[in-house]
Amino acid sequence: MSQVCLICGKRTQVGNQIERRGLAKWKGGVGRKITGKTKRKFKINLQRVRAKIGGTIKKIRVCTRCIGAGKVTKAL
Repeated sequence: MSQVCLICGKRTQVGNQIERRGLAKWKGGVGRKITGKTKRKFKINLQRVRAKIGGTIKKIRVCTRCIGAGKVTKAL
């Protein structure tokens, strides 16, 4: 199963998880230092929805942003 929204095409993105140590300057320290970076994934919030597409009812995988924006007409 691919992690792709069928409406907007949004998919899993890749980023970094940053490890820090030290005390912030505004708290009286010398500043926060980065001590490590590791890869991580930002997964989208996909839901299975019974939607009306071209007069037929199908189960599709859609992100919650498209559902909230009203881009999907749910089948009752």
